[in-house]
Amino acid sequence: MIKLVRGFKDILPADTALWQHVEALARELLEDFGFYELRIPLLEQTELFSRSIGAGTDIVEKEMYTFTDRGGASLTLRPEATASVVRAYVQHRLYAKDPVWKLYTIGPMFRRERPQKGRYRQFYQINAEVFGVDDPRTDAELILLLMRFMGRLELPDITLQINSLGCPECRPRFKNALESFLTSHSGQLCSDCLRRQDQNPLRLFDCKVPSCKETMQDAPSVLDHLCETCRAHFGSVKESLEGFQVPYQINHGLVRGLDYYTRTTFEVLAESLGAQDAVAGGGRYDGLVKALGGPEQPGVGFAIGLDRLIELLAGRAQVFEKRPHVFIAAIGKRAQSVGFQWLQDLRLQRVRAEIDFENRSLKSQMRRADKLEASYVLIVGDRELDDGIAVLRNMTTKEQEKVPLENIISFVVNRIDTTAVGSR
Repeated sequence: MIKLVRGFKDILPADTALWQHVEALARELLEDFGFYELRIPLLEQTELFSRSIGAGTDIVEKEMYTFTDRGGASLTLRPEATASVVRAYVQHRLYAKDPVWKLYTIGPMFRRERPQKGRYRQFYQINAEVFGVDDPRTDAELILLLMRFMGRLELPDITLQINSLGCPECRPRFKNALESFLTSHSGQLCSDCLRRQDQNPLRLFDCKVPSCKETMQDAPSVLDHLCETCRAHFGSVKESLEGFQVPYQINHGLVRGLDYYTRTTFEVLAESLGAQDAVAGGGRYDGLVKALGGPEQPGVGFAIGLDRLIELLAGRAQVFEKRPHVFIAAIGKRAQSVGFQWLQDLRLQRVRAEIDFENRSLKSQMRRADKLEASYVLIVGDRELDDGIAVLRNMTTKEQEKVPLENIISFVVNRIDTTAVGSR
């Protein structure tokens, strides 16, 4: 038997209805906020990610699925979506039509991380990106959208953390202070952090080694080194969130795992997920469009980890399971033929219908209908056809009613509440 590749998973029919519900809710809310869907390829040139994410990040150094194709090009399965969205924005010159764009994408990403609870090598994200607006109220609006989405899903124990990473003008002052701190505490750092200390000291805030985490709690705060412009920007973000009545916590160690972030960064944490508690995150990346060959246009966005989100909602999966609205129990050759026609007519009316093709006994067919958790059973035999009626049984109340064969499809459609998904 051939099994799954380690770190990958099948999403089985029992779970797909919940995934579809979450994705549909995201599309609805994003489009209400003026976003348009963009569909990006799974494969990109490796340079796209090394230039945007940062050559010194764990993603580029250790986690990307990279290979050389037959033409000698280095290609990579996308480890995140923002770089691809920016590439599309630049390559197709969307900014020439209008510099302001709101784009979203939903789909799989790939990283060769150590598989564990809530972390897979193929994982799914919902991404939203805004280009061409540097107003801090845009940052707050994006966070509001994200928190509204979490609210509609009724997720428990959700916390929003925010920070500012400053800009190229003020960040060097912070890096100098951080490097002085790290030099004096090098004896408490792991080997990876010692290696990154000179190359990219901000990455040390992401280290999960206990001794490093404890050390970095006393590290300088980037918020103490912001220039006046960045301080005002962050103040406006906080003011807008307070105006929206969106509670937040300031986390001066929140740097995110990618090099392109500037100014606002944020994460949404779910306490019940344990150590891997980040369910969404994002921030501003004002220099990324220019770094990838486009004009100087600001950007801000977020990514939602669908796998972790679904894990939080796993107890509700059965609610969204799409069970049959009606099962047709047809007994006898003539009834089978008529029932098969009804089956197609009902489906064309968007009624989920099933039938037993084996012409088994009524008792066996009723057991089958019960196993499928059908809301109704439409019972018809050759005798019922002669009498011009069928029997419609409500599987919840056990009540039965006789239905004239004339206009039976319209009768059944009107009787069944097709809007009640899994209505038993």
